[in-house]
Amino acid sequence: MPDSIPADRKYDLYSQSMKNDPYPVFDRMRQDDPIFSQPGIDGKTMIWLLTRYDDVELLLRDDDRFVRDQLNALPPEQAHQANELEVLLSNHMLNKDGAEHRRLRNLVSKAFTPARVKALRPRVQSIADRLIDAVQDNGQMDLMADYAFQLPTIVISELLGVPVEDRNRFKAWSYAFVAPALDEAAQARAAQLMQEFVNYLRELFATRRQAPQDDLITALLRAEESGEQLNEAELFSTVVLLIVAGHETTVNLIGNAVLVLLRQPATRQLLQDNPSQMETAIEEFLRYDSPVERSLMRWAAQDAVLGGCQIKKGDVVIGIIGSANRDPEHFDQPETLDLQRGGQRHLAFGHGVHYCLGAPLARLEGEIALNTLLRRLPNLRLAVPESELVWRTVPIFRGLAALPVGWD
Repeated sequence: MPDSIPADRKYDLYSQSMKNDPYPVFDRMRQDDPIFSQPGIDGKTMIWLLTRYDDVELLLRDDDRFVRDQLNALPPEQAHQANELEVLLSNHMLNKDGAEHRRLRNLVSKAFTPARVKALRPRVQSIADRLIDAVQDNGQMDLMADYAFQLPTIVISELLGVPVEDRNRFKAWSYAFVAPALDEAAQARAAQLMQEFVNYLRELFATRRQAPQDDLITALLRAEESGEQLNEAELFSTVVLLIVAGHETTVNLIGNAVLVLLRQPATRQLLQDNPSQMETAIEEFLRYDSPVERSLMRWAAQDAVLGGCQIKKGDVVIGIIGSANRDPEHFDQPETLDLQRGGQRHLAFGHGVHYCLGAPLARLEGEIALNTLLRRLPNLRLAVPESELVWRTVPIFRGLAALPVGWD
């Protein structure tokens, strides 16, 4: 990503320096240009950017005026023409509106009810302890690769029925879905990785059809075979979405929270002494350094006026969640981590009909991961100067590429 701002962009939103500390820029945007249009990462697509809490909350809630499916806002000739591979991988609930969204969401919602998630607690705790067992004698690890990535990936793999030994292959595949591919070489590489993912899933589905198991993939295959609820593209897209979304948010939640705790020894000590407070603390971690920094694109399905700005039908609109969650009009002293903050709902898991289906699971995983880390490695410390840490430049997410830590 370039570190200089292109002439046609007022705000630098894609550079490494921006990712290292985006909040001063978000503060300035909220004050000076709370609803603002500039070219996106491709340098061509004009995007309306919303930075205030009330505006972002409205965008996420108003699924009549702001839609996820381009065809509900644009004539077919103006919408992106998906190739065969994209069709197979993009027909999931996050890209649908109305009845189509509800149908796909209902197919997987039963796997993420609070009761089903609560029943996973012993297994998640076992996984967290086993991951610490594997590194404890080493005195150091990359917390992102060795712990934050592993835990949610193992959990979602077991829920789906994906062989856990394949989990490390998901990292490259997932990156191909969430990282912008701006030139021909990057696009070719992304297409290659996506095709590998499709081939892998095709073999897995064939195996599961021959030997059904008590897992989510088997349940989705049965829905496809009924011919009424799921077609082939929806089957592939839904499984890919669950694998990618099933770990990305939690990975960054854990990493961002650990970094904050390493910066604030008193807060870390408080949670070490009072692990029962972690459930509340998770909400503040989600608000303070939101793992999902920006919403997915939405298209205006009709002309709309927001904050005096005229948004035309077909325009692209994005809500900056990381900015909304630090809006001083909604949160008192938003730049301060306050574990006792209550009654002020953050937008880290979205809002409205597209509210994150896996939120209960992410909360559980974050709580267990952090409490286990503080209990098992109480003198955890950063193993490199903080200035050497590198943040991933994926626009949607906010997370570290690596977090080297050590302990005695």
